[in-house]
Order: sequence, then C-alpha cells, then structure tokens
Amino acid sequence: MTQPRTIVHLLRHGEVHNPEKVLYGRLPGYVLSDLGHEMAKRAAVALSDHDVTHVVASPLERAQQTAAPIAGVHELAIHTDGNLIEADNIFQGQRVAVGDGALRKPSAWKHLYNPFKPSWGEPYVQLAARMESAVFAARDAARGHEAVLVSHQLPIWISRLSFEGKRFAHDPRKRQCALASLTSLTFDGDELTAIVYTEPSADLIWKASKIAGA
Repeated sequence: MTQPRTIVHLLRHGEVHNPEKVLYGRLPGYVLSDLGHEMAKRAAVALSDHDVTHVVASPLERAQQTAAPIAGVHELAIHTDGNLIEADNIFQGQRVAVGDGALRKPSAWKHLYNPFKPSWGEPYVQLAARMESAVFAARDAARGHEAVLVSHQLPIWISRLSFEGKRFAHDPRKRQCALASLTSLTFDGDELTAIVYTEPSADLIWKASKIAGA
C-alpha cells in the first residue's frame, strides 16, 4: 500500500533590523527589516503553488512576521510552537563577531571550553530533540500535504544534521541555511526519504552583501 507523501518545509526567518549587530537570540523586539519583509514575500511566492495546509512559527516576532505572507496566500492560521524557538545562548544581547565585543573579554572564555556541547548555550542534543518533535507534529498535522515551520538558523541546521545522521559539532560559517531559505523534508508515511535545500531570496542576499561591502 502506498504511503501518503508529506513535505515539511523548515523556513529560516528573513533579515532582522539589528543596527547594533548584537546576538539578539530570544530577546523581544527584534523584527524584520524592510529587506526581511521582502524575503518573507519571496518565500510565500515560492510556496504559493504548493499544497500547504499547516503553518507553524517560532514565538519570536521575526518568525511570526516571516510566516504571515505564507499563511495569507494559503488562507491559513499561524500556529505557534515553542519547540521552534531560537537556541538559548549566554552571549545573547552582546556583540560576538570574531575579534569583537564579548568574545575578547577573558571573562567570556570560560564559556567556550566545549564546542561539541556547546558550553555557551543550549545543548545540541536538546535542540535536535525539540526540533524533531516540532517536525513530527507538523508531519502528522499535514499528512498527505505540506507544512511550513518558520524557525531560526541554528535550530534548522542542527535539525538537518540530526536527520542526516551527522555529528552536531560544526563550523558556523559553513551552515547551509541562508536567510529565508527552505530546508524541505519529504516523508513517505513516517519515513524520511529526501532533504532538499533552496534559497528563494538568494539574489536579495547577494545584493545586500554588495551594498554592505561598498
């Protein structure tokens, strides 16, 4: 007997207005920039001809805003799942670019001793477990159709590593999870059969990087 095919799309939120360039994490008040709203619309267009019957978002504002155009196109309500929230991080609210801000302070180094856990934030194992719970719940809710889950870069990337059976320790610069990108999980019945990555806003990201570097 043929099993119903269900696709769960993990969508990273669009660009956030963050002129202070801090690690905003779970802090309230960080919303999409104008470009971020355009990215959300791009994602909605990319999914407009898909059989989306279920839309879920992290409780953070930027995720809810990114979900809105998709829910609108498909005339669906946005459900909220706390399992999709950004990873906890001790450096939240601080500048953490390489050679900048908090990471230059000796007081911060005690939090950097174990990159495999990681020691500075939510354990990857815990992060993978809650994302798996969100994905399976969405798969069951949209069985035979498609669901969109709007989350954040690290949760989505760790979720992908988990589903691919790979180690969680990684170089953050090599994550394949750009702004407003889609990591689409295909299930035949309960079995994961494919993972496809796409970037509906690739040209917007490129243009923004060229302007920033000018």
